Amino acid sequence: MSAYPSLSHQPERNKRIVLVGPSYPYRGGNALFMSYLYEALAEQFDVHFLNYTLLYPSLLFPGTTQYDTSEAPVKVVPNERVLSSINPLSWIRTARRINAIKPDLVVFDWWNPFFAPSHYAVSALLGSAYRGKILVIAENFISHEARAVDTFLTRVGLAKASCFLALSAIVERDLRSVAAGRPIYRSELPIFDAFASASQTRQELSENELHELKRSFGCAPDERVLLFFGYIRKYKGLDVLLNAMPAILRDHSKTRLLIAGEFYDDQAFYDKLIHDLGIGDAVTLIKGFIPNEKVKPLYDVADVLVQPYRSATQSGILNVAYGFGKPVIVTRVGGLEEFVEHGKTGFIVEPESPQAIAHAVKEFFERRNTTDFAAAIREKVRNNSFQRIATVFERIMTA
Repeated sequence: MSAYPSLSHQPERNKRIVLVGPSYPYRGGNALFMSYLYEALAEQFDVHFLNYTLLYPSLLFPGTTQYDTSEAPVKVVPNERVLSSINPLSWIRTARRINAIKPDLVVFDWWNPFFAPSHYAVSALLGSAYRGKILVIAENFISHEARAVDTFLTRVGLAKASCFLALSAIVERDLRSVAAGRPIYRSELPIFDAFASASQTRQELSENELHELKRSFGCAPDERVLLFFGYIRKYKGLDVLLNAMPAILRDHSKTRLLIAGEFYDDQAFYDKLIHDLGIGDAVTLIKGFIPNEKVKPLYDVADVLVQPYRSATQSGILNVAYGFGKPVIVTRVGGLEEFVEHGKTGFIVEPESPQAIAHAVKEFFERRNTTDFAAAIREKVRNNSFQRIATVFERIMTA
């Protein structure tokens, strides 16, 4: 039986959808989101997934690898690797493949203006037969660290869309500046529970097991653990969290900040800040790509995830935390606050304020014995509108 609500209108045949976006073997939230989307839509539609043969040229990619180098992937769905972001011949092949499939809807995943030329070309090569049949899912509108040219590229990349699907209110608002009357639909990111379900066991750790796991990450068994997870760039505000640590430690000396992720910024800046603040003994750094099998242990030892972002749309990392039932502390930027119920699933603070973060950390630990954060998170997960994504797509195709 389908996990999604029944529809009043049942088509004579399963409608056909082509998804164009990243999936495994690529890593990251975009690939994970598109794989979840495939699974949700495949319950009801005939879905074909066209994946990339190349996302970014190596010279333009700031990390060590674009590929998921984990021992085992957490989400693998059927896909064809056809499209290169920089090879015009692949753009022609991709358009021909879409035409051969004859879909009722073509769906492009949009998150970075770099992909504007390929998206525009493939859409244009599809021709007039697909006018009104191209949906762009906007995870971001313009990248977090936008340049002047990005606004132009965004308009180019979205030019052929007949409608849009926004994953947060802020992206919906931004899309209205270029939509020119084209419909904008809304959904949410899925709760990324694949890391938990892919682990060897989902049972709760015993106290002794938790203590041993904490020691393996350089944490004392009696320490409170704050987690900063994901790649490190200026807009993610790790420096703001580091500046909050002296006040956090004055309130409770047995507190550790666990930083897990790959540096896309100069690590020396953060190393110097840690040294100058005198907090080196309270910070553990696990740098580099975090393989899937290490994600659950990190969240197991963490008491709360902290996201001190300077800008955001939505966050797959936040949804990973919810997948593990972990509360979050986020800044009031972009779409983050849309996904957090203050005092229930976590806390929302003002950005660029180490004092606000320190206060939220103190409040969280004061309230965690009297507030059932896990229950509130479970309720949030149950009400995640992504579970109704198939109905959104049916509305799009019958509009």
